[in-house]
Amino acid sequence: MSSRPAAGGGRWVEVDPDRVARWVAGFADRHGPPTVSAPGYGLLLSAPDGATAELHTPPGTPVAADLETFVREVGTPRRIALLLARKGAVAMGVADGAQLSVHKVDTRYVQGRTAAGGWSQQRFARRRDNQAKAALADAADLAVRLLLPAADRLDALVAGGDRRAVDTVLADRRLAPLAALRADRLLDVPEPRYAVLVAAVAAARAVRVLVREPRPGTSG
Repeated sequence: MSSRPAAGGGRWVEVDPDRVARWVAGFADRHGPPTVSAPGYGLLLSAPDGATAELHTPPGTPVAADLETFVREVGTPRRIALLLARKGAVAMGVADGAQLSVHKVDTRYVQGRTAAGGWSQQRFARRRDNQAKAALADAADLAVRLLLPAADRLDALVAGGDRRAVDTVLADRRLAPLAALRADRLLDVPEPRYAVLVAAVAAARAVRVLVREPRPGTSG
């Protein structure tokens, strides 16, 4: 389970699907038995002392109107595709539950930035742009071969890395069936490698929880 500060207050916690029931029980122990409501993103737990927890439904998981159904649905293995892209590196695969059934990592050289000025700088910039475009075109071809055949059996596509790079890959018309399955969640990942792809599976399946502690003087 990971935790990080949230913009506007509170903290984001990522909970493994199999630990959600235990996490909710701990929340209730700390703050009192919560009431449960079902906004569009998932479930909202509101504790008697003013603490709240927003449980966001993972990609590819049906929405639930109550806690018991939510726990059951997030714990059910889903088939998701992952597409991670940054500069000249791309990693993609299909995960059945927590396991990658197919995967591929590809890295192409993309010219780094240069400190030179004038025509030399412009020439390097053009070369770098051309290399990046070629790398993303290759990534689209790879997605056609690796991910597209599974499109009709996927629950969701989860992307990560650089949004512009991912958008460029999925703009390929051949990948329209995959783009239609794309989840809103964009994973923040370093340069794609196999280990990064494996970690991305866990991040994509995790239940993201926004926890806000009670304000002073609000507890009963």
